[in-house]
Amino acid sequence: MVDWLGDIGVRASVFRYPLRARHPEPLNALRAEIRRRRAAGAQRIGLIGFSAGGHLAGLAALAPGAPPDEAVDFAVLGYAITSMETETYRPARVILLGEDADPELRRSTSLDSLVTPQSPPFFVWHTAEDPYVPAEHTYRLAAALAAGQVPHAVHVFAHGPHSLGLARNAGEAAIWTTLAKAWIHEQA
Repeated sequence: MVDWLGDIGVRASVFRYPLRARHPEPLNALRAEIRRRRAAGAQRIGLIGFSAGGHLAGLAALAPGAPPDEAVDFAVLGYAITSMETETYRPARVILLGEDADPELRRSTSLDSLVTPQSPPFFVWHTAEDPYVPAEHTYRLAAALAAGQVPHAVHVFAHGPHSLGLARNAGEAAIWTTLAKAWIHEQA
């Protein structure tokens, strides 16, 4: 991913967030990294995340209460978990929120419930065949972004499994990087 971003002229790094950690530990760790990048002179911060990492990137972009030095300017999410309120992909919810997460915690960590008109732009992509995180997650977020009049691009490709990453040699889904390149450059 970092090489691809470098090839399209975007400085990037990999952030390894705490896995199997309860909320808000991963979010706090990512916000600390954003602060560190801003302190080092980063003018614009974009996040790219996939699956559970897409949920974290979206949460950092949407969760209320972030000071300016933790602001996210845009987000790119691939086959992301966007809702903790659905029963789809329950294992990720249990890891992040615990077995008995109350409805308020589930709602406050569901990206589709956090969208406001002030939210940053989003590029979201998914495949309709994803057996782990159904495309319903992308549709829910897309509907919330549209309702909030947040600039966004959404692409759901007919074929492809979960964990495609750059989706090289993955049929039609492989075009997501071409679409994202143009979109990312529009955000600069």
